[in-house]
Amino acid sequence: MVARIGLTSFGGGVSGWMMRVVVHEKRWMTEAEFLTGLALCQVFPGINVLNLAIWLGHKLHGGKGALAGALAMLVPPGIVLLLLALVFTDLTQYGWVSRALDGVAAAAIGLGAQMGVRAAQRAATALLPIVIMVATFVAIGLLRWPLVPVVLVMAPLGIALAAWRERRNAA
Repeated sequence: MVARIGLTSFGGGVSGWMMRVVVHEKRWMTEAEFLTGLALCQVFPGINVLNLAIWLGHKLHGGKGALAGALAMLVPPGIVLLLLALVFTDLTQYGWVSRALDGVAAAAIGLGAQMGVRAAQRAATALLPIVIMVATFVAIGLLRWPLVPVVLVMAPLGIALAAWRERRNAA
């Protein structure tokens, strides 16, 4: 499954497709579990989709699954990349190649946006989480503030809010 996703995904949108397969088609985990894992994988350094493949593999099949997830995301696409590099210089002279890549990029953006909207809907459970989401979007997307300082402020704020709500609901 991961090798198929790795082989057929270009320019992003891989995590959106992974969610579609793992949650909606195969029903191996709930959407909440997947989005929690995705959030965790985005915090770790490295390539988010590779982290996600490793996390999914580990969650479903332990250490061997984690290794299989990593190899499936690296080896098949790596082979395709090498083959494409061999012929790409000859293809760049054709306008249809550029248009095709624009179409692939648009589809990847759509997949990413769909997953982002689902994640936002799940997180938008009260006014404060919505304020944190909007403030983060405005700071990074509109004001163009650096990602790391914004995350270093907003992530602890979101974690503290979730912990407070958890304690309040448990009491």
